[in-house]
Amino acid sequence: MTPRVFLDANVLFSAAWTADSGLGRLWKLKGVVLVSSRHALAEGERNLDSDSQRSRLQKLAAGIAFIEAPSGGVLPAGIEMVEKDVPILLAAIEAQVTHLLTGDRRHFSHLYGKSIKGVKVLTPASFMGLYKE
Repeated sequence: MTPRVFLDANVLFSAAWTADSGLGRLWKLKGVVLVSSRHALAEGERNLDSDSQRSRLQKLAAGIAFIEAPSGGVLPAGIEMVEKDVPILLAAIEAQVTHLLTGDRRHFSHLYGKSIKGVKVLTPASFMGLYKE
């Protein structure tokens, strides 16, 4: 099965922050499809400081399949999270990805390592440990 990986806004932000970000390795993984939402892209871009960072983000975005906002839905039973992150998880579920990568320990750490409707939530480092270049 081809890994389809949803990138949270903080992953996009961090990958674009510096030209030599280690997260850039995600774009080099063979056989991995990167997915995100326009919502996550806008959030990542909004938090960047410079034109060069925003330019890097746009270049990275060219290697991502984007979905629009989720078409609705509710969180699966037993899943609780802050309202601002609900669209990220719902978009990952709707996109039918295999993994959701997020470095947001504050809001997602209780989901790390768990599969929600077929989407396993991991840190980028954990994922890269599974899929070598």
